[in-house]
Amino acid sequence: MSAPDRPSDVEEYLRHLAKERDVSPHTVSAYRRDLTEFVGFLGGYYGTEGWSWEGVDRLAMRGFLAQLSRRGVGKRTMARTLSAVRSFYRWMHRNELVESNPARAVGAPKQEKHLPGYLDRVQIDLLFQLAEARALEGDFVDVRNLAILELFYSTGMRLSELQGLSRGDLDLVSQQVKVRGKGRKERIVPVGDHASTALRNYEAKRDDLLRRVGSAGERAAYFLARTGKRIGVRMVQKVVSGFLEQIDEDAGLSVHSLRHTFATHLLDAGADLRAVQELLGHASISTTQIYTHTSVERLKQVYQKAHPRA
Repeated sequence: MSAPDRPSDVEEYLRHLAKERDVSPHTVSAYRRDLTEFVGFLGGYYGTEGWSWEGVDRLAMRGFLAQLSRRGVGKRTMARTLSAVRSFYRWMHRNELVESNPARAVGAPKQEKHLPGYLDRVQIDLLFQLAEARALEGDFVDVRNLAILELFYSTGMRLSELQGLSRGDLDLVSQQVKVRGKGRKERIVPVGDHASTALRNYEAKRDDLLRRVGSAGERAAYFLARTGKRIGVRMVQKVVSGFLEQIDEDAGLSVHSLRHTFATHLLDAGADLRAVQELLGHASISTTQIYTHTSVERLKQVYQKAHPRA
């Protein structure tokens, strides 16, 4: 296979993901980065003109992972990159571009399972006290920020899921939200009373803003910036991180900590693991089980403090 064909094979595969598999743009972008890096490595490993997809072997795959490791790439990112290469080779095999998949012969690096950071009940109460105090002033941004925090904690949705919400996804009469998760899979998640109230207050401010900005407003988007356009991912991160730093600036809490908090508090209260899995949109129960470890650790602490012979 000639060198010019290699990038076009990658682009054809990415088009397949976007159009036929309906993979999200974020995932397609990540796969493009991973595969571009893989092609660049192979050019250096074999020589620019001296390789073909079929000729890539297990040693080359190991060399690629070793290069990523030397650059300080984390195990989680390495595993994702290997997954992208495997998926690409599976597609080429189905299309008879190669006869084998060298990425299958290489194991993904083992990842350490860290207990996720989360807020306890006292911290979550303090978080909403701070946000509610600001929202009382009635400024659009402060009312919106409270609604964002409430929705994160009420539903456990991911950052990208919240940022991508459309106006029609929220049904505050039925108190539920339609969430588009990974792989474009949809799920319906209940919205609690506190979040519903905050969202109604936000919608009133949102309507006022859209009237002011007129045709410049992005009416289909749910969460808006002051300009009337959809709020960006980085702005949501900045909003949430600003509040979390006031709660505990040394704990390394992030937007995802609210998702962890949602799951942990449900499990602490006796929620069924399968139900929590469904609410979070996890494809595998093993992903949800990490939150049970957090709950068990909390129970151990209670036991050590309370049991006479602990």
